[in-house]
Amino acid sequence: MTSANIIGLPEDGRVVEISGYTLSVEDGMHPLDLEYAAAIAAHWEIERGANPALFNGPVVLQRAITCRDGWISAVGHVSSFATFLWWRQRPMLAGASHVFGYPVIASSDGALIAVRMAAHTANAGQVYFAAGSFDLADIIDGRCDLIGNMHREVSEETGLDLSDAATDGRIFASYRMSKLALLQIFRFELTADEVLARIGRFIGSGHDEIDGAVAIFDPTPSAHRYNPAMLPILRWYFAAD
Repeated sequence: MTSANIIGLPEDGRVVEISGYTLSVEDGMHPLDLEYAAAIAAHWEIERGANPALFNGPVVLQRAITCRDGWISAVGHVSSFATFLWWRQRPMLAGASHVFGYPVIASSDGALIAVRMAAHTANAGQVYFAAGSFDLADIIDGRCDLIGNMHREVSEETGLDLSDAATDGRIFASYRMSKLALLQIFRFELTADEVLARIGRFIGSGHDEIDGAVAIFDPTPSAHRYNPAMLPILRWYFAAD
């Protein structure tokens, strides 16, 4: 079975600039929730048994994505984290895909800043940009607010305020395995050490979604335990920077 149809995007994660996007959220249940409810529930019990700290909150999961003439259109439904965890083990299943914002944080001395997820999270130990799925807080007038999601996730995970960073507003896309990352670069007038120190103080004040942050100065894939979505973005950024 194949994934939702993607038109006009490379399928190997290569980063391309897009002209715009529409991330619609429709009423009603996601088709996966209707067809695979029992399997999803059983899988959630396994996940919770392995990690009781997991929380089954609402998550926007897309039904279809298309890209024509540089414009991305996605249709999603409010689903659940349990459904997302079940689906991500079978991402080529027809009828579902996942869109998420990926704020690329850059320091004044040429590093990218990523976070390492804490042991109680679903991606324990993985290193990637501070980010998360769209949820109810990101839905405005039936559409996902990409930039608002980026600001919220970065603030919640690192304490950084993306309003303090410079951005040219350009949006880029990286697609692989039915997962679509929408990127925007945010440049802080702080060195990597200064950014890491700010994040460290935030973690030390009782915020525990991440257990640390790292500065990345080159695309070496073995430098950290990267989430696979990071690798094509690192190659692109350091080749173009």
